[in-house]
Amino acid sequence: MGALDRSALQAAVRPLGLRLSASQLDQFEQYAALLVSWNQRLNLTRVVDPTGIAIRHLADSLAVAAVWQPAGSARLVDVGSGAGLPGLPLKILWPALTLTLIEAVGKKAAFLEAVVGALGLSGVRVVAGRAEEAGQQPALREQFDLALARGVAPLPVLVELVLPLVRLGGQAVLHQSRTASAALATAQAAITLLGGSPATVYPAPLPALPHHDLVAIAKVAPTPAAYPRRPGLPAQRPLGGAPSRAARQGQPPRPHAAAG
Repeated sequence: MGALDRSALQAAVRPLGLRLSASQLDQFEQYAALLVSWNQRLNLTRVVDPTGIAIRHLADSLAVAAVWQPAGSARLVDVGSGAGLPGLPLKILWPALTLTLIEAVGKKAAFLEAVVGALGLSGVRVVAGRAEEAGQQPALREQFDLALARGVAPLPVLVELVLPLVRLGGQAVLHQSRTASAALATAQAAITLLGGSPATVYPAPLPALPHHDLVAIAKVAPTPAAYPRRPGLPAQRPLGGAPSRAARQGQPPRPHAAAG
């Protein structure tokens, strides 16, 4: 066995109705080998065994196929991409996708560039920067059919990073643990403020990962211009409650007094 347990991967994605081709498995194995190699000098992941990579990284990423299917060359953005999950596995699954990977840590962004080059993936862009800044760039704001994030932040924080990137009529699909998605009610005010519909929670159909959910949010209204807020503020002061008058008018919110 090399860096990837191919049999475990095929078995894990069978409930999704997927059967990976030999060339896709070759790409997944090359990706796994790069992940293990770079992980020796970067903190990309704690999971580096062949079966763990197959199930906990690749199959978990491909679970998005249970709730979303691309139409042609759909535009996908992976926020806080880290090791390229879930964006790169989905690009291997659906080569026609146009993929943008947003990663704030420069060394991790370099890893993503290396994987894209080694696998010969076209139509992939790596943005080395903060999601808060990306969400305010005209070239990225409200440009994507699907926005993804996996294990980046709690839901009230995550939706502020992700929904500004989704076009009207597009969707965000967020990987969450069963425990995290149970707190969805606390994020719903933020979702509404940012232009999202009430979220739908789908248990990921992977018997090997019984405690994972996918949270799907449709983009039904433009995100107010004030969001996302400046880097760090979404995590420091997660959105909640009713939107302020300034937010409803698209103006930056006034800073709150520091707690203490």
